[in-house]
Amino acid sequence: MSFDDAYQSLTDHDDDARWAYGTGFTDPLAGVPSALPDGVDRGDLAAYCLMLGDDALILSHRLQQWVTRAPEIEDELALANIGLDLLGQARLLLTRAGEAEGAGRDEDQLAYLRDPGEFRNVRLAERADADFAELVARLLVFSTWRLALFDRLAATGDPVVAAIAAKGVKEVSYHRDYAAGWVVRLGDGTELSHARTQAAIDVVLPLSGELFVAHPVERRLAELDVAVDPAGLRAEFDDVIAQVLRVATLTAPSQPSPQQSPGRDGDHGAELTEILAEMQGLARATPGGVW
Repeated sequence: MSFDDAYQSLTDHDDDARWAYGTGFTDPLAGVPSALPDGVDRGDLAAYCLMLGDDALILSHRLQQWVTRAPEIEDELALANIGLDLLGQARLLLTRAGEAEGAGRDEDQLAYLRDPGEFRNVRLAERADADFAELVARLLVFSTWRLALFDRLAATGDPVVAAIAAKGVKEVSYHRDYAAGWVVRLGDGTELSHARTQAAIDVVLPLSGELFVAHPVERRLAELDVAVDPAGLRAEFDDVIAQVLRVATLTAPSQPSPQQSPGRDGDHGAELTEILAEMQGLARATPGGVW
């Protein structure tokens, strides 16, 4: 197709999946029924959407901190795009949380006007990375778990959550493959890259226990076929991680017994406070501001 100018070529892209935002953006939830499923508690559905939305929002912010710090410009672009994917998921899930809650809060209010104790993300999402090896190891753990979760959520009883998950499966598949590729490249690389990647796996993998213990909200909604019991994701997760580590010539550390994630109940460390101070500063400094 020919265009008269470069701007036209950028804006005429209704069917181009590369563009997440901007002109020609198609609402991924267009035509999806928004009524809450029968018998579902509003508070439980809102809390569940906050959990999944906060996971994506906080990790998205962490990933953007690596733009200009990644080893190659292609990786800066890749991490920025992964961050945008997660931000898109967060926007949809926080909007659904606001609808379910019924208190008039929208995605912006939920993202920018909650205090750290009101966030429900797993602590794995908020931690800082010591180096690039830790970043890709953490992204591998998070995306392997989230892909297994979204794959099952795509068939659950809330049509909005199911539609968000179905869209997210394609995105998170790439996130997992990108992270796995780097873990293999570094693990099976030089003596130094192998040692640093093994150290990253030793630090990150034991933190995965929080991902597989169901919160009471998840248990109640899973009984109604609206959520997924995370315990059922463990076997698939372990199989994928084992395959990647084997090819990367890395060894899985012993993992402690999983415990309830304190993040799901709003118990976070100083790292989340740091993230929110940076992320929320402008919105809190200009209440009601529009830009």
